[in-house]
Amino acid sequence: MRHIISVLLENESGALSRVAGLFSARSFNIESLSVAPSEDLTASRMTIVTSGNDAVIEQIVKQLDKLVDVIEVSEITSSDHIEREIVFVKIKDSDTENENLKSLKTNEFLKIHKAENGHAIIECVDSPENVNEFINTVKDIAIKIIRSGAVGIGS
Repeated sequence: MRHIISVLLENESGALSRVAGLFSARSFNIESLSVAPSEDLTASRMTIVTSGNDAVIEQIVKQLDKLVDVIEVSEITSSDHIEREIVFVKIKDSDTENENLKSLKTNEFLKIHKAENGHAIIECVDSPENVNEFINTVKDIAIKIIRSGAVGIGS
């Protein structure tokens, strides 16, 4: 089962390496990883998407919590939460009139950015499920697809 783990950690050299090393040493896979400054300027928020049964995830959380640089760890997918991903899709500018895109243009989570080189960039920010659906809709006209990892917050 897919899980999102939120980690608040000190902005110290090697902190990310220690977290990644913990996953690697125990043969846990990181599906996506996002790190950005938090509301506290001395700390960063790391969002890790991984898979495993509840016992495995509980073990990961306990091991993360033991790391020196870690301030707080929480597994957010086991309770109410909001989760989003972003994807950019480059297409030919002429493909913005594609029938599949016409039906998507009313989607509040999509923006189309015109580029000067005859291309357009479509930005979609939505739940991972809806991002998957969007990618399936545009994959035949896509020149390039760039996708972030998920970020989330417990509600």
